[in-house]
Amino acid sequence: MKITLLDMDTASIDGDISLDGLAQLGELCVFGKTGGEDTVALIGDSEAVICNKTRMTREVMESCPALKYIGLMGTGFDQVDIAAAEQLGITVCNVPAYSSDAVAQHTFGLILNYFSRISEYTADCAAGGWTRKKYFSVFGRETHELAGKTLGLVGCGGIGGRVAKIADAFGMKVLVFNRDPERIKEIPYVTPVPLERLLRESDIVSLHCPLNESTRGLINARTLSLMKPTALLVNTSRGGVIHEADLADALNHGLIAAAAVDVLTEEPMSEHTLLCNAKNIVFTPHIAWAPVETRQRVFAIVTENLKAYADGTPQNTVHPNQ
Repeated sequence: MKITLLDMDTASIDGDISLDGLAQLGELCVFGKTGGEDTVALIGDSEAVICNKTRMTREVMESCPALKYIGLMGTGFDQVDIAAAEQLGITVCNVPAYSSDAVAQHTFGLILNYFSRISEYTADCAAGGWTRKKYFSVFGRETHELAGKTLGLVGCGGIGGRVAKIADAFGMKVLVFNRDPERIKEIPYVTPVPLERLLRESDIVSLHCPLNESTRGLINARTLSLMKPTALLVNTSRGGVIHEADLADALNHGLIAAAAVDVLTEEPMSEHTLLCNAKNIVFTPHIAWAPVETRQRVFAIVTENLKAYADGTPQNTVHPNQ
């Protein structure tokens, strides 16, 4: 079996991920960077493609008649025309639940950074602020305890569930808006509520939902207007869940206190990114999922998925309307 691995640079830092397992399954060709125009040429007559952010459109798939398998290096599949793949007899497999611990950890890193003002105090110290003070403590910035605060989770699947567990350990109240309330009935420390109530009552709103037609632009001028003026908005899901112009406006006019985002609608960030000049926002460059242990786990499952397909028993398959 001929295997083409596209956009490897999106998942590996200086070759820190082993591809030995994939190489044992067939003739493996690896490309670090992939642009839209060269996708068909790079795939060529490969039966299997492994990719991350490369767009697999109907046109690409129809131009590669040997293609029978698309393996994704992640959970999200909005970059693949799933309906076209099914019509063309192409199996698509993703990697579910590989980054739950990593993203939950990063979510709380963003929350703790805001409530303890860690990066701000670090900058103050680097500028010599502490050396000029008379006392051992510097009270220049207001900090707050998380205990007793209300965390609202929009989505409570694998990642949201981990975040809820951490929040409970901090002594927080956890509200959840989830598309399938049945999935969270057995979690004792969360309270299912309608979205509007969650937005009104939460000190922190954290997004953990997939990007689809029902969630695109979910956080917009109307929903932002429901939030507390002291609230923090955190997004480690997908950038498109937020209407970025509306969030910039809300931040600049003090409708909410702050935002911390790991994802944007258009990535990488550019000078045209609407949120770049907004007030009280912190960015990380889509790295919540990316600890080395997490990326090693991804490729272990990517390899298992391809092996299962080769054995005639595909696993983690993605279907239209999923």
